[in-house]
Amino acid sequence: MQKSKSRDSLHEVAKKEGYKNILEVSTNSDNELGWKLSAFNLMVDFNGKKIPLESAFQGSKVFEGNIQYEDIYFKDAIKAKKDERLKDKKIIKFRFNEIEWDTEPKTSFYDYLYISTIYKNYPTLLKEVIKYKVFTDIAFNPKKSINCQAKSCAILVSLYYLGKLEEAISSKEKFLKIVYDYKKKPEQKSLF
Repeated sequence: MQKSKSRDSLHEVAKKEGYKNILEVSTNSDNELGWKLSAFNLMVDFNGKKIPLESAFQGSKVFEGNIQYEDIYFKDAIKAKKDERLKDKKIIKFRFNEIEWDTEPKTSFYDYLYISTIYKNYPTLLKEVIKYKVFTDIAFNPKKSINCQAKSCAILVSLYYLGKLEEAISSKEKFLKIVYDYKKKPEQKSLF
């Protein structure tokens, strides 16, 4: 209930500032599209099965000592996110479907996983999400996470209107180059 009030308040302020076409992207959305676009509800292809995007992300974390808890892939999204083994450990990379991602740019793996999942598995959602210009995620807490579904949606829509979406998700390298202009230099910063 409180998140609904916060969402509504945020959207009212945004509208007063001149923003239109706002979509809350979370399980707290009052729009079915926003609810469907939640990482808890999107399903990812993994070894011939469909698993929640959130579970795919959490199970892809690789910690110091090359430790990865692949059983998390098969947990429901809420249990995957709250798995105690993920707490207070240093992530050294991500590994999903035998492809490894560095931890820099910080949100690149999550953004790629989110965007490519929608593009490959949800053409109807893609047609709907591109109608929006502003995205919020009231559940996002920057003190607990760096990944944000609203930001990933904004990148997706930007890539679509730039005519770069298909090319960007064709490979990890192209995604990093197009979205982040990333050239594996420690001083390079994300555009988003």
